[in-house]
Amino acid sequence: MKHKVLNTNIKSMWGYKMFFASLLLLVMGCETDDTQTVATFNTLVWEDNFDVDGAPDSSRWRFDIGDGTEQGIPGWGNDELQYYTDRSENVTVQNGFLLITAKQEDFNGFSFTSARLTTQGLFEQAYGRFEARIRVPFGKGYWPAFFLLGNNCDDNPWPACGEIDIMENVGDEPTIAFGSVHGPGFFGGDSIGKDYELTNDRFDTGFHIFGIEWAPDYINYYVDGDLYQQITPEDIDEETDGQGEWVFDRPFYIILNVAIGGNLPGPPNNETVFPQTMLVDYVRVYQQ
Repeated sequence: MKHKVLNTNIKSMWGYKMFFASLLLLVMGCETDDTQTVATFNTLVWEDNFDVDGAPDSSRWRFDIGDGTEQGIPGWGNDELQYYTDRSENVTVQNGFLLITAKQEDFNGFSFTSARLTTQGLFEQAYGRFEARIRVPFGKGYWPAFFLLGNNCDDNPWPACGEIDIMENVGDEPTIAFGSVHGPGFFGGDSIGKDYELTNDRFDTGFHIFGIEWAPDYINYYVDGDLYQQITPEDIDEETDGQGEWVFDRPFYIILNVAIGGNLPGPPNNETVFPQTMLVDYVRVYQQ
C-alpha cells in the first residue's frame, strides 16, 4: 500500500536526519544542545503494522476497560469523561490502520466512549527506540496519547512507577504535541517536558512519527526524526531541587488511547465534533 512505501522513505530520512543532527551538535560547540546524545537504535524487536482487519492482535494488545474505578483511579486520575470499551465501534483495524474512535453516547452511565490499548504483560522493555506513526483527532476536549508506563505500576502506583509520554495532544491545539516524563517529585502539572510545534502543518490533517530513544542516562524525543528535547537524571535533579527520582531504569509497556475531557484539555464544547478517530499506521520498538 502507498503509505507503507512512504514508511520506508521516512526510515531513510530518519538516518539522514540523525547524521546531520550529529554534525550540527559538533558545530554548535557551546550551545545547550552540545550535551545531547544522538543515537540510532536500529534492531527491530517488536512491531504492529495493523495489516489484518478486525480486532487488534490479542497477542500484542489488551484493553483497559471502564473509567479507572476498578483500577482504583476513577477518571483515570485526570477526571476524564470517557468510558473505555473493547467494542469494534471504539477500536478496530481497517485497511492497514488501527482506529481508536471516541463517541458521544450514553453508555454505562457515561456520555462518551473510547478505547485504551496496552501491551502490559505482553510486551515490556527497558531502553530502545519506541515510535508510532499517528494522525490525531481535532476539537476541544480530545486528548490522544502514545505513552509508556513502568511495569511495576500495579505494585508501585503512579507516579512512583514512572511514565514516559512520547506524544500527547489537546485537540484544540492541532499544531502542538508534547513529550514529558512523570515520576516521584515531578508529575501531573509538575511533569518535565517540552512542546513541539509544527510550521505550516497540523497533527490532525496528516500522519506524523512520534518517537523516543531511551538509554540509561537520557531520553531523547523526536517528531518526524527531529530531535527536540533530551531529558536526563541531571535535568530531573535540577528541575525538582533534588527531590525527584529517576525511575526510568526498568521495563515499561506501551499505551495508546484517546481520552475525552479531564484536567488537561477541559471538556468538549458545542463546536466539538463526534465521533472522531485517532489513526495509527504502525508501532515499532527497536534495540541498539
